[in-house]
Amino acid sequence: MKSIKPIILFLCLAALAACMHQPEAKKYSYIDLSKFEDGIHHWNLYSRIHSTDRLDTADIIGIADNLLAYQNEDGGWPKNIDWLTLVPRDSVVNDLSEHYRQSTYDNRNIFPQIEYLSAVYGQSGDQKYRDAAEKGFQYILNTEYPTGGWRGWDADVVTFNDDVMTGIMDLLLDVKTNDSNYNWLQPDMRTKLLAAYERGLQVILKCQVSINGVKTAWCQQHDFDTYAPVQGRAYEHPSVTARESCDIILFLMRIEQPDSAVMAAIESSVAWLEAAKITGHRYGNFPIEERPYHETTIDFDREFVPDSTARPVWARYYDLEKGEPFLSLIDGTIVYDLKDISFDRRVGYEWYGFWPEVVLKDYPEWKERR
Repeated sequence: MKSIKPIILFLCLAALAACMHQPEAKKYSYIDLSKFEDGIHHWNLYSRIHSTDRLDTADIIGIADNLLAYQNEDGGWPKNIDWLTLVPRDSVVNDLSEHYRQSTYDNRNIFPQIEYLSAVYGQSGDQKYRDAAEKGFQYILNTEYPTGGWRGWDADVVTFNDDVMTGIMDLLLDVKTNDSNYNWLQPDMRTKLLAAYERGLQVILKCQVSINGVKTAWCQQHDFDTYAPVQGRAYEHPSVTARESCDIILFLMRIEQPDSAVMAAIESSVAWLEAAKITGHRYGNFPIEERPYHETTIDFDREFVPDSTARPVWARYYDLEKGEPFLSLIDGTIVYDLKDISFDRRVGYEWYGFWPEVVLKDYPEWKERR
């Protein structure tokens, strides 16, 4: 027994030394996930798969690996996935119809994945994340129309819904301004992306709607050839929309050296927002008894009621003749009272909102800079 003890002691010391010289696990910084919120929200609403097993939001490698697992061969991603779920990928994909497995920009999709993977590559240096991001950029190039612009899920039109155009253009503007997230891009790819950006910018300027010769703002969707406002889904009429127009204005205000055309577009659209605000009415949620809503439950309804003390509010839609606000039933019938909208559509769609507040807050500073 005496001869065994020195051996045991030696092994213990060796193990201790090995542990002391083990390299520390690499620490990564948190990467913002806010651009995935819309898709995850729709997963919670519509997915038949329910699981509380999710990755920690700080686990950027686990999240990036999930993004790689769901990337389609064309370089894009299907929409409405919880990118933090630990449900096996095959179980999620097999629950989707063939149509819903396809890549789409709908519900703020694809451009957030490219941004996230690029950031993970910047921290990890792992080539597979760079390759996936590059495939995503190639998808953007492949899906741009010859006349410029990108379409969404529901109609073959230039789409501003769900930040399709502005989300892509914000990403391309980051490339243009040499954001360090994309310093890995090869010159040829960068050149192509900047050309796509320039075409997209011209599309945005050409789509701005005029009423009686006065520039206003933008519709949710526009024709690829004429750039005129057009119908999207049945309840998405040709119109001027405050919601999507605010995203466009905020994008335009990001341009560091805007030319006269960009500046004129900002000036005229901000003037329209000021003219389009609605006063004397309150819009918001009020509590109700919890009730079923799609694959989940909901405990609020929405109202639009007279209130002289309320802050200004804006409608989602304004008509193309007089610039007056309106709403629409799901079949396309135009109405003017939120009470005429069904419960599901009142709480499931933004008919009114306060989106211009951010624009009107940032505008004076933008104007001073220019």
